[in-house]
Amino acid sequence: MRGARRPAFPWRETMAFGLGRLRLSSRDFWAMTPREIAAAVEAVAGPARAPLDRAALAALMARFPD
Repeated sequence: MRGARRPAFPWRETMAFGLGRLRLSSRDFWAMTPREIAAAVEAVAGPARAPLDRAALAALMARFPD
């Protein structure tokens, strides 16, 4: 698509994870590649899950109607 904007990279969250949760030094954090950061996130938080589709969301809403 022309003119479509990609979402901004979540630097704030990534830095908070690397510097805060992993307690990396600034030097070590900035030396990491995006794949290394992603692997570290997955090691701590588990693999990413696909977002819910409409049917799955509707099923959850029916199951928990509050």
